[in-house]
Amino acid sequence: MTNATTDTPTSHRAHLDEQQVRQLDHDHVFHSWSAQDLITPLPIASAQGSYFTDYAGRRYLDFSSQLVNVNIGHQHPKLVAAIAEQSQRLCTIAPSFANDARSEAARLIAELAPGSLNKVFFTNGGADAIENAVRLARLHTGRLKVLSTYRSYHGATAGAITVTGDPRRWPSDPGMPGVVHFWGPYLYRSSFHSRNAEEERDRALQHLRDTIVFEGPQTVAAILLETVVGTNGIPVPPDGYLAGVRQLCDEYGIVMIADEVMAGFGRCGEWFAINHWGVTPDLITFAKGVNSGYVPLGGVIISDEIAATFATRSYPGGLTYSGHPLACASAVASIGIFKEEGIVENARMLGEDVIGPGLNDLAQRHPSIGEVRGLGVFWAIELVRDRSTREPLVPFNATGTDATPMNEFAAACKERGLWPFTHFNRTHVVPPCTATADEVREGLAILDETLSVTDRYYVGE
Repeated sequence: MTNATTDTPTSHRAHLDEQQVRQLDHDHVFHSWSAQDLITPLPIASAQGSYFTDYAGRRYLDFSSQLVNVNIGHQHPKLVAAIAEQSQRLCTIAPSFANDARSEAARLIAELAPGSLNKVFFTNGGADAIENAVRLARLHTGRLKVLSTYRSYHGATAGAITVTGDPRRWPSDPGMPGVVHFWGPYLYRSSFHSRNAEEERDRALQHLRDTIVFEGPQTVAAILLETVVGTNGIPVPPDGYLAGVRQLCDEYGIVMIADEVMAGFGRCGEWFAINHWGVTPDLITFAKGVNSGYVPLGGVIISDEIAATFATRSYPGGLTYSGHPLACASAVASIGIFKEEGIVENARMLGEDVIGPGLNDLAQRHPSIGEVRGLGVFWAIELVRDRSTREPLVPFNATGTDATPMNEFAAACKERGLWPFTHFNRTHVVPPCTATADEVREGLAILDETLSVTDRYYVGE
């Protein structure tokens, strides 16, 4: 037993070699979204900045920011130091107490949020942020229904997976009652046969209005949107769309929830992606980039109007680790580092000057690129077999041999030291917000090589 006053603390973590890590992982770790015996997770030994390194010493440029969350890069020394400092003072305390790290994190986050969103309910991550945002909206309005888009992912807990639109929801159906899905704007594959962004905006808004009317406006508690859709393709909403959603919510007394779990904290070149359009929602969910996942943290930023509903009425929700001191200290440090180092501005510059032009240049040379779209360090390349028909490189939700072209592309990237983020027929370009222009160009050069794999499957003229 260690004597805290006299003995030198020692680590109880075993020092394992690569094979031991692989074997223990196979024997004891149950992985998400996976058939357990069909995967061989790569053991990672270390990470720094925009790169991570395996046990063989091979370095990978992290063009996925892990799960699009390591916005500040790996092992930022100031952020690591802040966590270590907090751990020496107060590792944990129950949410019913106040503490300096939680109070300051809430203040800083509220200051960054638009409008009168001044309260923060802390969670452990994005999914439980969605759960609590939906609960807040339902209790505030006294209504049941929540509208969300088909092209969306909001998390894997019971309610969050129900509001999710993509196929990861299917095995969990039927889920939480009262969820209605609708089509959001996506001009490249328009559900409304639109010819331009203005038509897509207007027709998508009319579709949403019709959905509200036919569901009964008096039954709809919330409209939940990823401000910029993440995993499902990064279709940037046309100008005016989010303002139109805001107007519909105001007209019918509906709570507007902006899911900024992936798009927020610099990812789109703004503190919150919704700032790009000057729109103020009623609730904002966040996680991922708030502290780059160094310690699990998420939350809901709450408008004064909704917070007032619970001024003298108990809010029926909570978590043991809500506002965990280590997590909140890391958020405080991260926001400070973002400001000191101009990280939001760097993300915006990378999008405008490096990623956007670089991807459009690739599209001129690779026929399998159907469309390039994005903001900041949040971009997607849509891969096709034929530009004229827009046939996807692989079918929707492809598995097995149907997914071969994308699997071959991803393998080619990894062989060349680039870790990609792929989903369906798309690859996303989502490096850390701290990446340098040269690091991004390094990744684009590798993509230039590996897109020859997808070009082999091109059948158009």
